[in-house]
Amino acid sequence: MARRLVEQQLAACVNIIPGATSVYRWKGAVEEASEFLLVIKSSRPLFEALRAELTKIHPYEVPEIVALPIVDGAEPYLAWLEKGLRRDLSA
Repeated sequence: MARRLVEQQLAACVNIIPGATSVYRWKGAVEEASEFLLVIKSSRPLFEALRAELTKIHPYEVPEIVALPIVDGAEPYLAWLEKGLRRDLSA
């Protein structure tokens, strides 16, 4: 998933964090699962395309897809992030 998002320039970078344990309620039962957390660096204008792609390729029926705002950051990093993202939103 991470490689595909970067290749399609829907994300400039994806951090893959293994070893996450999630406890959640699913279909009336409390479940526990080992998961990988993906931190996907993208932009607000690309969020809908990113969400559509993740929904298409993710194995979960209801994947966790949330957007967190970047309030501020180091200018060189933010410039690098922008360069790695798709400019044509219709692609």
